[in-house]
Order: sequence, then C-alpha cells, then structure tokens
Amino acid sequence: MFVTYHMTPDPMTVGPDVCIPEAREILLKHGFRHLPVVDDGNRLQGMVTDRDLRLAYPSSVLDEDERQLVLDRVKRTPVHAIMTREFVTLSTGSTLDDALLLFQSHKVGALPVLDQEGRLIGILSLNDLVSAYSSLFGLRERGSCLVAATDSGEPGALGRLILTLEEHDIHVTRVIRSDHRENEPDMLYFRISTCNIPAVHRLIEQAGFTVHLPGERRMGS
Repeated sequence: MFVTYHMTPDPMTVGPDVCIPEAREILLKHGFRHLPVVDDGNRLQGMVTDRDLRLAYPSSVLDEDERQLVLDRVKRTPVHAIMTREFVTLSTGSTLDDALLLFQSHKVGALPVLDQEGRLIGILSLNDLVSAYSSLFGLRERGSCLVAATDSGEPGALGRLILTLEEHDIHVTRVIRSDHRENEPDMLYFRISTCNIPAVHRLIEQAGFTVHLPGERRMGS
C-alpha cells in the first residue's frame, strides 16, 4: 500500500528555462497532464499542467494581430514563469491513504514523489491511485465479488462468519468492517472468490447473519 509501488517512476521532466511550446509538445505527445519542473540535480522546482499551458495561449476572440503578438511572447516564455511553485509532495514512505488525503484536500490531479534528498523519483496520478485501490481490494481478480452482511457487533461474530465460509471452501480475500454512517448501517463486507453467490448468501444466513441487499427484500424475511 505504499505509493512507490504504484507511481510512474522516473517521470518525464523539463528544466525551468524550457519554453512553453516545448513543454506543451511533450504533454501532447505523451498524453500527460502534469509535467514536473526540476533543476539540474533533479530537485523539484514546480509543476506545470495542461491547464497552465492552455491559459498561456491567446484567446480565440482576439484579432489576428493581437493573437500573433501573444503567440510570439508565449514562444519566448520559460515554464518557470507559469509553473505552480506551491505544491504538495509524497515521500518514499507515503501510503495510498496519505495520497488520497492529499488529493482530497488540495484538489490536484497528480502528486510528485521525492526521495529523502528531495529528488524527484516518481509521480502518482489520480488514475494511478484508483488503479492501486482497485488492485488492493481485488476488483479485477477472477471470480471476485463483494458480499455485505449486517454487523451485529457481537464479539467474535466476524471470525465466526469467516470460519463458516472457509469451512465451505469459500475463500475470503478481504474483509472490511464499516461503522454506522448516516445512510448506512454497521456492515461487514467480504470479498470472496466464488461463482455461486446464492450459496454464499445461504451460508451467511445459516450462520445467523443477515445478508444486506439495499432496496431488496432480505433473505429469510
């Protein structure tokens, strides 16, 4: 669950004196949306996004002469003139949870990852984070599915239910216990490997739990 296993290592970068058209060409050619700006020691100086670059170019409502004047200026402008200098970063010890909190609080699309000396070693995008959590929760594993049961809070209930499933060769790969929220009761979520969901539901009910199916009639009721 560390970001270093899910980031893009050794990302493409530019120096602060690279002009805007060159940076734009790199983003367009490679399909990136974020370009780190580093010094000669690979230390992060700023970030340039595709939005920063779009805003640097003249508006289509300008007349031709005005557009050309702005374009000539853009061609001579280095990226350090438009890059974001206030950025947040991740470290080699950062977790996916650390990244998620930063994405939520700072509303950015990518986070640079720095080593202990402050050198850029990778970049983690929102898509990288989603893919990482998908993998962590087993979404793409063959035969994987999620089953929910109401959590009674009874001591030992979670272990008893897992044991019941395992005794019937239902392999439990992930377990999440979710406390009560405004629109959701206390729940137990199981990611299991099976193609026979009705049989799993019967086992859960036989073990004394209630399968949770939002908007549908509960089994056994």
